[in-house]
Amino acid sequence: MVISQSIRTALIGAGPRGTSVLERLLANWSAAAPAGARLHIDVIDPFPAGPGHVWQPGQSRLYLMNTQSFYPTLVPEDTGLAAPVAGTTFDRWRTAQQQNPLPGLSDEERAELAVLGSGDFPSRAIYGRYLRSTFEELLAVLPDGVTVEVHRATATAARRQPGGKFEIELDAVQSGSGEPAAGMPDDGRRLTVDSVVLALGHLASRLSPEQRELQSAATQFGLRYLPPAVPADVDWGVVPAQEPVLVRGMGLNFFDVMGQLTEGRGGKFVESGDGLEYLSSGQEPFIFAASRRGTPYRSKANLAGYYPESVTLRYFTAKAIRRFAAGGIVPAFDLDLWPLLHRDALWTYYTTLLRSQPDAVTDHAAFLKELEEALHPHAHSTGRWEDDFNAVVGRHVHPGSRLDLRGLAAPLSGRSFASRTELDAAVVDYLDDDARRSALGEDDPVKMAIGALHRGRAVLKTVVADGGITDESWVAGLRGWFESLVEGLASGPPALRAEQLAALARAGIVSFVGPDPKFGVDRGKRAFTAASPWVRGDAAEARTLVEALAPANRVALNESPLLEQLLADGIVRPRTMMTVEGTPVQSSGLDVRPHPYRPVAANGEVNERLYVLGLQLSATQWGTAIAAEAVQNVGPVYPSGQRTLRDADEIARDILGLTPNASSLPAA
Repeated sequence: MVISQSIRTALIGAGPRGTSVLERLLANWSAAAPAGARLHIDVIDPFPAGPGHVWQPGQSRLYLMNTQSFYPTLVPEDTGLAAPVAGTTFDRWRTAQQQNPLPGLSDEERAELAVLGSGDFPSRAIYGRYLRSTFEELLAVLPDGVTVEVHRATATAARRQPGGKFEIELDAVQSGSGEPAAGMPDDGRRLTVDSVVLALGHLASRLSPEQRELQSAATQFGLRYLPPAVPADVDWGVVPAQEPVLVRGMGLNFFDVMGQLTEGRGGKFVESGDGLEYLSSGQEPFIFAASRRGTPYRSKANLAGYYPESVTLRYFTAKAIRRFAAGGIVPAFDLDLWPLLHRDALWTYYTTLLRSQPDAVTDHAAFLKELEEALHPHAHSTGRWEDDFNAVVGRHVHPGSRLDLRGLAAPLSGRSFASRTELDAAVVDYLDDDARRSALGEDDPVKMAIGALHRGRAVLKTVVADGGITDESWVAGLRGWFESLVEGLASGPPALRAEQLAALARAGIVSFVGPDPKFGVDRGKRAFTAASPWVRGDAAEARTLVEALAPANRVALNESPLLEQLLADGIVRPRTMMTVEGTPVQSSGLDVRPHPYRPVAANGEVNERLYVLGLQLSATQWGTAIAAEAVQNVGPVYPSGQRTLRDADEIARDILGLTPNASSLPAA
């Protein structure tokens, strides 16, 4: 295949995913474009290109990334792909700014970079500055024949035209930058292009029926209801000081809310003899924190790399996965995959226990031999191995040191509390214990069992994306229970956040509602309420309710004029999966066909020259939100770590008419 003499493409969405496609277009064009050929790229986003919506450099520096500096990159380092024309990893950019800072860096950016280490968690703002810098570097070194125009606008429609081109409609608010493409018709509101990339990222979403009821009650009774949102979009100043506020959700967004309502109000955390202490500013609200588990996500272990070095998967390996493909089997999660990963978590826990707490195990040599035999993956579908394994643990491990893997994610399960004071004390004990375990790092058996799940998740992402799993197990297993388990265990915040939350609870700034809370409105008191069936006493009451949740990532619910038009015109459709009972279930993402990912129309036809990258692939890829992983990260980089960069490369090469790169294709 050869590059056409004139190509015009549109990137809708100019955050990290859209910028990745831009980078790959420039790299592949530079390596293969014939003399005299022209490429024009329209970059469309109402937010500044590079950081896009989520990573704006001007946002609060209290919002942290959930990966350390060494992890993320916008630029591939895989030598099998065309060499980048500009850009580097975030960690190398960070080091370069410390040595020779860009003139345009603000004082706040310089101050953060001066003390930011490779193992530290950067602010989202400074990562956004890296993204903006990379985008600017790309525009500064455009290869011969390439022009780029940036449209600060929202794409409201993309319609197929006779001959296969697309017409894109933009809203009225826009401004162009870069050199416009000569001879390519464009009335300022409509662009005619050969191909379109949908890199839409995080989108607003319609509220659930319950959320709409709460919002309606807020309007009726003069209450404040803050719906799911990107945290940096919220005006936290509307939450009154010295009044109760209900916060629903204790995942990662909860810690963003917590930071804005405490440190963001002038409070300070200081070291004391017993750990962190919180010094109140007097401007904080009183936070009632609620979630289904009743506790926040477990915090990350303190590690040298993204994965624990002491953990190696023995059972859930690429070799084991290839056996399914070799046998023509589409694996089921609960039956085929989870038993292997479960074994890895158990093996890791008990071998770490033996190493770090040898007194908890009797007859070490016999225990290891019997453990290995019990976990050997023969006839794992019968379930008998778990009985054999439990017998081995019962013979050799002290009862107080045995692992309850499911119980790790629900530490309050099966418990009831006589008062909220008793509950608060239990949650603080949990937070203190979790922070202590994080500090032990590779020497804590619980954190290493979670580390095995974390590694397994990286393998599982490749299994799901390349070979697929059965629809039934996607619905009932992967999304039905495992996603919640592994997110609560392996996707938590830095350990410092657990210490801070415990300090806030001790200071009386935060109290907890308890597991399985029910939310409602007391019309007589004109207040929101939340109560747990496991905690005695009055319900928590507040005139403000904050949803500490991101907007739902479901294409059928997203509030996007473009996506709504594409769905209404039948150009794209959500993916439908079948449950084990044969019931069709609409999934979260678009129905697509690889490679590269192109959407399937309502009539079943694949839309050529229309591409999808990022969150809207959530029905084909699992775990699409995280940044690409830099090769310089400590330890092996799993193929899933650079999946988005390879996806971007596939799209770029297809746009340019080049054959797929072997490095971008799924592993055999």
